[in-house]
Amino acid sequence: MISVLIPTYNYNVVSLVENIYKQCKSHLNFKFEILIYDDCSTDKNIVDLNKTLTTLEHCNVKVLSKNIGRSAIRNKLAEDAIYDWLLFLDADVMPISEDFILNYMSVIDKEPCVIYGGILYPETDQDELKTLRWHYGKKREALDHNDRNKNVYLSFLTLNFLIHKSIFKTVKFNEDIPNFRHEDTLFSYNLMQHKIPIKHINNPTYHLGIEDSKTFIKKSLESVEAINLFIKSGLIDPNYTLISRTHKTISKLKLGFIFNNIYNHFKAKFEKNLLSNRPSLFIFDFYRLCYYCHLNSKK
Repeated sequence: MISVLIPTYNYNVVSLVENIYKQCKSHLNFKFEILIYDDCSTDKNIVDLNKTLTTLEHCNVKVLSKNIGRSAIRNKLAEDAIYDWLLFLDADVMPISEDFILNYMSVIDKEPCVIYGGILYPETDQDELKTLRWHYGKKREALDHNDRNKNVYLSFLTLNFLIHKSIFKTVKFNEDIPNFRHEDTLFSYNLMQHKIPIKHINNPTYHLGIEDSKTFIKKSLESVEAINLFIKSGLIDPNYTLISRTHKTISKLKLGFIFNNIYNHFKAKFEKNLLSNRPSLFIFDFYRLCYYCHLNSKK
């Protein structure tokens, strides 16, 4: 009845899969499978550890011969799944509730739908080098389901969600885009275009794979590049995201050059704050907006 789909790359998913497996086995009234697809990891030790999961009943580990990217591997998992309900979990999450699987199964309707359970972060920052990612996650991603329901599409993340296979055949992850970030933004926009509702429930996982601040800044700028590409390619409407909507207003006022100059002159100072143990999310947002304007200042 349910296919649990876990894409991974250089990440040990043994604890996650054992947790999910235990929960599925405790509910004997439905059929399940767990598919772990490794996107051609370079760490042989991790690959070997993950392969031990094949000893679990209904669990299949496949190591791809070449790296195909986040969108393509998710599509492949969905295509190979044998059941109608697909539970996508990122490799670096961990269910909080012992009834995590049961919580999802209890809200399934007869009609196909998309259900997002949410994400949480530890209450305290465990590593000063990861303060920015932890702070951002706590403030921007770890939202109560009532808050998420205020903006059902943009508050949707693809690291912990259930979707009916019939819907996934209509709205897949876009494999034509570069292996950038923000594939979840494009996915949610396509759900909105097809008028497919997203149910937000309180069934979160912890996000464990928190990057250091330097890596997170790099990925965040890549995300800005991705949004810019989506807009220019006509894949999403400029009014869909806050950063593209704000840039649209800036462009109308012909103020883009000011933000571009700020980026060029204050980039180092922005990053000094963001790499500190007291990063400002206001500066983080402003930095990304200036970078967006910088990208659009190029001829």
